[in-house]
Amino acid sequence: MREQQRDDDFETAYREWLLDRLAHYLGRPVRETDSVHEYLDSVAGLSLYGDIEEEFGPLVEPADIWAYPTVRELARHMAERGAGSGGSRIRAAFVFTGQGSQHPGMTAGLYRNSTVYRRFLDEAGTVLQPYTGLSVVEMILGKDPRIHQTAFTQPALFAVEYALAKTLEEAGVRPVSVLGHGIGEFAAAAVAGALTLPDAAKLVALRGAFMQYLPSGGGMMAACITPYEATELIACEPGVGISAINAAKSTVLSGDRGGLERIESKLAERGVRCRHLTVTHAFHSPLMAPVVPKFEAVVRRVPGGAASVPFYSTVYGRLTTEPLYASYWTEQLTAPVRFADAARALLAQQAPTHVVEIGPRAVLTPYLRRLGGARGPVCLPVCQGPESDAVDLAGVISVLDAGPLAAALAGA
Repeated sequence: MREQQRDDDFETAYREWLLDRLAHYLGRPVRETDSVHEYLDSVAGLSLYGDIEEEFGPLVEPADIWAYPTVRELARHMAERGAGSGGSRIRAAFVFTGQGSQHPGMTAGLYRNSTVYRRFLDEAGTVLQPYTGLSVVEMILGKDPRIHQTAFTQPALFAVEYALAKTLEEAGVRPVSVLGHGIGEFAAAAVAGALTLPDAAKLVALRGAFMQYLPSGGGMMAACITPYEATELIACEPGVGISAINAAKSTVLSGDRGGLERIESKLAERGVRCRHLTVTHAFHSPLMAPVVPKFEAVVRRVPGGAASVPFYSTVYGRLTTEPLYASYWTEQLTAPVRFADAARALLAQQAPTHVVEIGPRAVLTPYLRRLGGARGPVCLPVCQGPESDAVDLAGVISVLDAGPLAAALAGA
């Protein structure tokens, strides 16, 4: 009875959202029994599908807009898809974004309008300040361009991701597993209990500072090639390594710019296009090696531990149950980010109903949706971008069946 009531309430919520969206398109009210076909042509129907995808993740397919002709029928279908198979409880996995997702003013709307998010971001900023020498919160809110300098990028991203995850937890969303991409692993470890907030903040701030003062000259390049093709290409380029494997044919190479340009020329002959990333250094590459001894000396004094929830390592590309000691964080500096392997393992082993990208904008969500496939979990970012605010956060929390509104709907 309780599950049925919850499903009915979510159907009502989807129905009200659809009515509001259609009224926005048409400039006048719409009834729930009216046929969507009467109001929308094929182009507008696809636009409505895009709105649903952006707001709720992959609940429907484009053909469903026409297969369920009335607002009421479409809302019922969305509620059935959102409930998951057999109306099972929501199981949310948290995936933390890596470097490159930062931007000036990120999450400023949330900071202004969400007291919970503000509290957690201030908490993270306070423990970071002895190392950064300035307030990362003021840097973020002030749209300081230094946010793109590695020494500040990494602490700022860590603070934002920690605060976003803790805000969701405060609303009742508890992750069944966590995964972090590159620098995102530190926030994942802090949320999972493998690192305390002060220890994680110290490591992140020092890691970013050490990298900042490496000589420039390295680069990163994304290419539509498999890891096996990448391995062959870098065999003759000792200064270049595989930086990240984000999908079956989405590999990032990192290292000496001359080596990257030679590889780019070879790929151009095969008709494969490459994209150079805007970075200050060649992360997760052999060029990071000079940082290793210094960082290892620092991290040895930090008492890492085992995660209290399943931690999917992008260093190993799988679930790891071992404590995250100094050796792990040292290896992480130069190891490729095996995102695709770790994400596949998480999806297969944890069977989440929802995967939430924790970061200032959506970067990994498209990869996660492709890895999950048509029958995979709902994948959604907690922040769409710089305009995301407390209303958007409330929508995410509602989709995840958590928070005061969802608890009231469920009769809790």
